[in-house]
Amino acid sequence: MAYPALFNRRDTTPVRCGNVIVGGKNPVSIQTMTKCDTRDVASTVEEIRRAVDYGAQLVRVAVVDQEAARAIESIKQKVACPIVADIHFDYKLALVSLEAGADKVRVNPGNLGGKEPLLKVAKKAMEKGAAIRLGINSGSLEKDILEAHGAPTPQAMVESARRHLRYLEDAGVDNIVLSLKSSSVKDTIEAYMLMAEFTKWPFHIGITEAGPGEHGIIKSAAGIGTLLALGLGDTVRVSLTGPSYKEVQVAKEILQSVGLASYGPDIISCPTCGRTQVDVVSIARQVADALQGITVPLKVAVMGCPVNGPGEAREADIGVACGRDGGILFARGKVLGRVSSQEIVPALVKLAREYAQSPEGKN
Repeated sequence: MAYPALFNRRDTTPVRCGNVIVGGKNPVSIQTMTKCDTRDVASTVEEIRRAVDYGAQLVRVAVVDQEAARAIESIKQKVACPIVADIHFDYKLALVSLEAGADKVRVNPGNLGGKEPLLKVAKKAMEKGAAIRLGINSGSLEKDILEAHGAPTPQAMVESARRHLRYLEDAGVDNIVLSLKSSSVKDTIEAYMLMAEFTKWPFHIGITEAGPGEHGIIKSAAGIGTLLALGLGDTVRVSLTGPSYKEVQVAKEILQSVGLASYGPDIISCPTCGRTQVDVVSIARQVADALQGITVPLKVAVMGCPVNGPGEAREADIGVACGRDGGILFARGKVLGRVSSQEIVPALVKLAREYAQSPEGKN
C-alpha cells in the first residue's frame, strides 16, 4: 500500500479575502465565528477585537436578517480584520452583506435555493472584489443528492460541491473557497481527500459542530491535524461550543503542533509517573502562564524524572530535568547547573526571556 507524502501542501489558487490571501503559498490562516447577535454592533466589535488579539485573521458573523447584514458596514469601520458573512436560506442577505462591505460570503448551497440565487451572489461578490465560499455541510445536502446516496456520505458532499462549483466556474467566477464539513471526523477527511482530485480552489477546513470542551478540541485536532498532514487546508476554523477566542487558541495549537506555524513557546512536559519527585504539573502550568507574552519560537522542556528527562531537556532550547528536591537546567544542549525546586520556574522564565531578547531568538 502506498502512503501519501505527508505535509506536502496541495497546490491551490490564491483567493483574496480583504487583507488576507487564502491559498497559494500563503500560510494557513485562522478563522473564527462570533457567538453574539450581529445586530448588536458593540458586542460584535468587542468579540471580534478579542478574537483578533488572540490571533484570528478572519472572522465570520451570522447574518440572520437585513438588519444584521447592514450592521456589517458599522462593524467594518471599527475592526481591521476581514469580515465573512454567513448566509443561509435567503440569498438576498448575501447581496446586502456585500453592499455593506463583507470581504467574503459563506453560502450553504443546500439551502440557498438553487443555481440562480447562487450566481446572483457570485456576481455581486465579483463586483465588490469579495470572495465566496461554497460551504457544503452534511446536515443540509440537497434532497436529490441525499436520495441518490441514501445518506450524507462523503461522496454525497463531493457531488454537491462539484455541482455548485461547476455553476460558478461556468459563469467565470474566480474567487472561490470550498469547504466540505461534517461532524464525523472520518467523513470530513474522506470528503476533502476526494474533492482534492477535482479542483485547485483553496479549502477552508474544520469539523462542524465538534462539541464542547475537550470533546470538541479532540475531534477538531484529530480531523484538522490529519487534513493538514495530508497537505489539505488553506484556512481553518475550530468549531467549539464555547467562546470564539478559545477556537483561535486551539487552532493555533494545532498549527504549531504540526509544524505549520509558530506562535511562541512550545512547552514539552512529561505525563508524570511513579518516578516523579516534583510537582511537574504545577511547574509546567506556571511556566506556560509566565511565557504567554513571548512570541518567538522557543521549545521549553519540563521533565520529571531521569528516564527521558535529560535527553528531552537537552534537545529543547531551554529545559529542566527534575529530580529529588530540584532539577538540572539545560540551554541549547549545555548543562547550566542545578536549581532547587523553588528556583525552577523563575530560572526557566529568566532563561526564556533572555533567549527571546538574544540575536538567536530574534532571528
